[in-house]
Amino acid sequence: MPKNKKTEWQVGDPTISIVGDQFCNPYPMDLMVKRKVQSFSKDNYQVFDPSGNLLLQIDGQAWGINHKRVMTDPAGFTILTMRQKGMTLKNKWEVHGGESKEREDLLFTVHQSMAVSLKTSVDVFLAENNNVMNSNTCDFHASGGYSNISFKVFKSDALIAGVGVTHKFTWGSFCKGKCNFRVRVNPEVDYALIIALLVMVDDNEN
Repeated sequence: MPKNKKTEWQVGDPTISIVGDQFCNPYPMDLMVKRKVQSFSKDNYQVFDPSGNLLLQIDGQAWGINHKRVMTDPAGFTILTMRQKGMTLKNKWEVHGGESKEREDLLFTVHQSMAVSLKTSVDVFLAENNNVMNSNTCDFHASGGYSNISFKVFKSDALIAGVGVTHKFTWGSFCKGKCNFRVRVNPEVDYALIIALLVMVDDNEN
C-alpha cells in the first residue's frame, strides 16, 4: 500500500526561509495583493496584511527586453530583484538579494516547466541546487496565475501557499487598471518568496 502523502504545510512544520526569516510567520497569512497597471508595459503590486498594513511593493516592467522587477519594503529598501534572462520559449528568471547581480547573492532561479501550456507552470531551484536541467530535482513548483484565478506553490507533495486567488472585480477598477486579489500563505512559509513567484508566473502569462 502506498504511504499517505502530506497535502499541506502546517503549523509545526520546518520553516521555509529563502528571502529572510522576517517574512515567515508561525500561522497562516491572508495577504491582499493590489495590482495597478500604470502604462502599456508597466504595472506595480502592493501587498498588505489583513489589517491593511503595507508589507511589500513590486515595481517594474510587465514585459520587455530588459525585463526586471524590484521588490521593496514599505520604506523603499530593496529586498530582492527579479530579472528575466533572454527571450525564449521557456522563460527563465534569476532572483538576487537586494539590487545585486552577483552570483554569490543569487537566491533562486525560476524556469518555465513547459514552453506551451494552458496554465503557466514553473520550477524553482535554490542557488545551491545545480541540477537545474532536471525538473525532478526542483525545490518548489508553482502554477496558475492571476488570469487563471488560481495560484498554488508546492514543496514536493505539500501545498505551501495559494489555496486560491480570489479577484475583487468591479468595472470601475477594471477601467482604471486596478485589480485586487487574496493569497493565503501557509505557516512557516516565506511570503516574500511566494509573492515573487506570483509576480513572475503572472508576467510569464502576459
